[in-house]
Amino acid sequence: MRKKLHYLLLLVSPLLFAQLPGSLIRSTTESKEFEDYMGSIYKTRSYKDANVIDEKSGTFDAKLRYNVHLDALEYSGEGEDLYKVIKIPTVHARVDGEYFYYCSFQSQRNQNREGYYVLLEMNDSYRIYKKYSLKVTEPKRKSLSSSGSSATEPGSLRIITTYYLEEEDVIMKLPMKKKDFLAAFGDKEEELKNYIKNEKIRLKKEEDLVRVVSRYNALKNTDASQQQSLLSNRDRRN
Repeated sequence: MRKKLHYLLLLVSPLLFAQLPGSLIRSTTESKEFEDYMGSIYKTRSYKDANVIDEKSGTFDAKLRYNVHLDALEYSGEGEDLYKVIKIPTVHARVDGEYFYYCSFQSQRNQNREGYYVLLEMNDSYRIYKKYSLKVTEPKRKSLSSSGSSATEPGSLRIITTYYLEEEDVIMKLPMKKKDFLAAFGDKEEELKNYIKNEKIRLKKEEDLVRVVSRYNALKNTDASQQQSLLSNRDRRN
């Protein structure tokens, strides 16, 4: 995985790349399941400037959008044709500044966690990713009067962002509440508590979450001359 990440970061540069070849896309159809719901199944409704990186053949320009419901990077062809980028570990994409990797991770309970993950932070010992998912609230019928008339309250869609810490293809969900976060990293609880207080850290802020994990990594590695695993002593609930 680490080698793949370096490959992407080196290839994406302000050069003119070839257009996306047919070998990297598959035909798909537009999802109409949630047409009448409030909200969107897309990270952005419009297609964004993107680079698709195939480790075997190079880097290509494209306009993509991420379909959260189908966990797919969609590509609009000529006319009304719709495609999705093939889902294999050796094909990655940068979409509107975000780095999407198709990964097959394992939870700490050895459950498969396959799909698109967005890389936030990478160093020699760990990576931090975020993953988008869709929360669906179904339509509800509600009574309007004593006569029994009713109306339907429309369903709604909300995109949820979940953060993960990954080491050697094993991932742990990062808690967003301070109490839960400190419990998850209990071997350095007091040090992290002081750090969060002194630095005015807000865990729901992406940049701050990355900073706290970096601080934890630094604290772990002051205990020994060799780098220690961040996940080795974690509660195996994910």
